[in-house]
Amino acid sequence: MPDLPTPKDAVEAALFSECWDAVLSYADLCTSGSTAANQLAREAFAFGIREARAAEGGGVRGAGRRSPRLPRIPLLLTAVRQTAAAWEAAGQGHKLDPDLRLWLNSEKAARFTGPPLSRPIALRGLRDMQEQDATLLWLAEVEALPLHSVVRRQGLDPAAAVEELNQVRGLFRDRCHRNHVDTPMPAECRSYVRLLDAVTRSHTAETPEDLSRHLATCVECAEAAACLRLHGGGLPAALAGGVIGWGGLAYLERRRRAAEVRLGAGRPDTPDQDGEPTPALTGRARVLRGGLAAAAVLVSVLALAMSMKSGGDGAVTAAQGGAADSTPVAGPGDPSLPAAPATSSAPAGTSAAPSTAGPTRSAAATSSPTADDRPDPEPQGTSSATAGTSTGQSSGSGQPSGAEDRACTVAYRLVDQWSDGFQATVTVTTDDALDDWRVDWSFRSGQRVNQMWDAAFTQNGTRVVASAAHYNRTVAPGGSLSFGFIASWQGTNPAPREFTLNGRECAGA
Repeated sequence: MPDLPTPKDAVEAALFSECWDAVLSYADLCTSGSTAANQLAREAFAFGIREARAAEGGGVRGAGRRSPRLPRIPLLLTAVRQTAAAWEAAGQGHKLDPDLRLWLNSEKAARFTGPPLSRPIALRGLRDMQEQDATLLWLAEVEALPLHSVVRRQGLDPAAAVEELNQVRGLFRDRCHRNHVDTPMPAECRSYVRLLDAVTRSHTAETPEDLSRHLATCVECAEAAACLRLHGGGLPAALAGGVIGWGGLAYLERRRRAAEVRLGAGRPDTPDQDGEPTPALTGRARVLRGGLAAAAVLVSVLALAMSMKSGGDGAVTAAQGGAADSTPVAGPGDPSLPAAPATSSAPAGTSAAPSTAGPTRSAAATSSPTADDRPDPEPQGTSSATAGTSTGQSSGSGQPSGAEDRACTVAYRLVDQWSDGFQATVTVTTDDALDDWRVDWSFRSGQRVNQMWDAAFTQNGTRVVASAAHYNRTVAPGGSLSFGFIASWQGTNPAPREFTLNGRECAGA
């Protein structure tokens, strides 16, 4: 495993720090474990830095023309992809993500290494820009850094940041259009070039029906449309997918979450240090304060009702059961929410007593000392969840009746969560040997799966069906199968329930 290159100066050291985080994030997507991710990141980083230094040191330059190359971060990300391809060719593919291995051996991967005119439009367009412009575009659109921070890092005028970025977007569009025109294409695609250019220049123009049908069947023209259409918010995905290739959208989501963590949850924009807060921040802060106030009032009313009815078994139990899915919880930095007043000891047979453990706990918390006891903003489901029950109890709340007779157990784990999405994994252990498998479950709060790996999925309403990939259909007796997914959520994000394996109900892990 190579050592990381030594920075030449303080400026390069700062660049190394910024780039390493991006490289490791993408390497983690490409591999099957943290050890392999670190190894891939180190090899790719060393390889990419050597290429960048060689290009900066002279390289091949024509008279008055720079050699086309990518900015530092996308250059290193492509080095990750190239190093992964080298691993696959050298017999180390077992360290890589199975879906990546399939992609590396497909025609999609061949486009990134084939003739220059057949490569993705976004990749060619970014390479054709001046490095400073390309860097500004990548940092603002893909890495999701605050615009005022990017322009200051680039030595630009912060007062003209928005105008500067719009100009760079226009330059990127022009380069992509030129590359699209230069691309060898069938006569049908050629007939739509001018129409596609005209339609994508305006955010109000409607796409003609014949062009819409063509874009639905032609990958190259659809890629060009995504790069040419600067209105509608599709540029980040077009850049990430066209430059990185496999895993571009997942990488984009990771970088946005990382930016939110750096800036504070729910605040993708920060106030200028020398001026007033940005309008976006002000609006979000107002919404956040309103939501917190409503949550505090709701919890206070519920706590008061519980204290007044503490003598009735049915009332207390109903209040707790109804609040388990819908009661908001406090976020980080929120004002302390009022705790439920102390009540007399609960009569025998009640499921739990009202919580008096601390000011940041929900008044409807149960007696299970799981993730709900933490002052963390993540809704239910952060630990393994018991499936196959109607209440979605956590693993610490006991097995449902008859669980010992079931032939499978399931563990649901919430890996990460952000303002409108989350990442989770599902692991199912089976007592019986399987030649094929299908895992079903129901979401409880309208969550929607957007992307899944190690399985194919369909979703109908709240019910999700995950089917085996071709490489993991068989499972030995006592073995396990697992897959992961990224999904969206609103309001609350409780763990799913009613897990089944090939139609048979599963117990919780």
